[in-house]
Amino acid sequence: MAISVQHVVVLLLTSLLIAITFFLFTSDNIRFPLPSLSSDYTPLPNSSNLGVSSDQTPQKMKMKLNASHDQEEEVVKWDLCKGAESVDYIPCLDNRDAIKQLKSRRHMEHRERHCPEPTPKCLVPLPDNYKPPVPWPKSRDMVWYNNVPHPKLVEYKKEQNWVKKEGEFLVFPGGGTQFKYGVTHYVEFIEKVISFLVLNPFHTPQALPVIKWGKNIRVVLDVGCGVASFGGFLLDKDVITMSFAPKDEHEAQIQFALERGIPATLSVIGTQQLTFPANAFDLIHCARCRVHWDADGGKPLLELNRVLRPGGFFIWSATPVYRDNDRDSKIWTAMVSLTKSICWKVVAKTVDSSGIGLVIYQKPTSESCYKKRSTQEPPLCAKEEANASWYAPLRQCISKLPSRAVQKWPELWPKRLGSVKPQSVLVDSKTFKKDTEKWSEIVSDVYLERLAVNWSSVRNVMDMNAGFGGFAAALVNRPIWVMNVVPVDKPDTLSVVFDRGLIGVYHDWCESLNTYPRTYDLLHSSFYLGDVTQRCEIVQVVAEIDRVLRPGGYLVVQDTMETIKELESILGSLHWSTKIHQDRFLVGRKGFWRPIKPEL
Repeated sequence: MAISVQHVVVLLLTSLLIAITFFLFTSDNIRFPLPSLSSDYTPLPNSSNLGVSSDQTPQKMKMKLNASHDQEEEVVKWDLCKGAESVDYIPCLDNRDAIKQLKSRRHMEHRERHCPEPTPKCLVPLPDNYKPPVPWPKSRDMVWYNNVPHPKLVEYKKEQNWVKKEGEFLVFPGGGTQFKYGVTHYVEFIEKVISFLVLNPFHTPQALPVIKWGKNIRVVLDVGCGVASFGGFLLDKDVITMSFAPKDEHEAQIQFALERGIPATLSVIGTQQLTFPANAFDLIHCARCRVHWDADGGKPLLELNRVLRPGGFFIWSATPVYRDNDRDSKIWTAMVSLTKSICWKVVAKTVDSSGIGLVIYQKPTSESCYKKRSTQEPPLCAKEEANASWYAPLRQCISKLPSRAVQKWPELWPKRLGSVKPQSVLVDSKTFKKDTEKWSEIVSDVYLERLAVNWSSVRNVMDMNAGFGGFAAALVNRPIWVMNVVPVDKPDTLSVVFDRGLIGVYHDWCESLNTYPRTYDLLHSSFYLGDVTQRCEIVQVVAEIDRVLRPGGYLVVQDTMETIKELESILGSLHWSTKIHQDRFLVGRKGFWRPIKPEL
């Protein structure tokens, strides 16, 4: 039977169509199990109709759990975290069983980290009617109530204007326990105190310490920050503030701060050192932060002294400064004795028209005062240890000062961002310059231009393996802030990060982070997630990433293709969108999917 030309053409076209179809379904170029990561993607505002997969069962997926178990395939099953408070679950701070077994709570032990074993791999549910956050800078003043539906603080602090509920929003008027007329008035009061010192003819101006926001004062620590209005206000003055408070009866105060787009973390001065390096902060602030500085032989204040840089300032605004009842007078007397013993100098002590008072101390830049003390109590610490502030007990000794050039360091902001401390043992100037240039190029040419990230929706950023802080430095002129994390299993470079005028913490990524769920818009990792699998399961780390990221948030990873492929599989099981660029960069975007709630 003869075949016509027409039939031949049809057969050829059919064969070509089959081949193209086969290529499309098998090619590595197709990496979108979900809608693509185009910049105009907007999550659905209401989560009530989301949270279940198409087959109405908890998501399961076969994958290789670990690079060291290449031949083992296990089933990943995602379940929701259980319990009435699971929406705000923080594994290492909500370990009720461990907290019940504590022998004492005198020193806030119950507010410290008690991580469960093994690390949980459950997913936190979303609050009902969760919405994409209010964009920055509007978020500084108002956030969606349904995203942080906690009314307790509204009622508890209603006379102090911390936070108010107005319709669908929580509004932050800028009040605080010590901010009787608002945070603007309070900061202006501090500035007037310093201006008076400079102009006072009874002092020698050259010898006076001067606080210049955004110049010699760039990195601030706010102890017991409330909803972080103090740190939020200082952002306009080019000051970056690490605000912290415990997870306590002041319900969700740190969650409020992060929802507003203000840097904050959960922490407490209890029995362990803060997760910051020594000599880090230019200024430390406490406004009625409820810390007993002279407790346990003065260990809490000695810890502040450790993290305050030489020549740095401590502003204490509390009733013992300006009230003379028996209780406050005793506290003030103890504070006078303690601060003298560690050679802190009183710069100013005053009260403003609202009746609120404060005292400003300054840490010495030389150890000569320590040696002149009549008694060597507290003593100088014998030595400093690398990564000393990770699960390290508070010490009853004075942290040693750097031996060289402390009076000339740091340089004024923003010059300090691109300079390295003289005689630094952590990084030489050549290596530092090369690292800075590398990150500037990667961020400008790849991250901002070629990756599918809508940067206009990004405010809170975390660098999971910060190194010298080059990634954060490259983004410093954008309306975002970066929490630089230095993993405890990596070289201790966190002091370099602070020297540059940036903020960060130590952390072990095999454990949960001290932050509420849904508090970051973007997490970044450069050649780290492949390494961490040598210490713990990558599924645990991804579950923590999912907990920390907001719906619609991004994970940006630079790593080997082996690690990227493994991550792509796990993220696919979470219903994330993923895209790979140049076989080197992975962008994952979290959606609103959650496993269905188990039937009771």
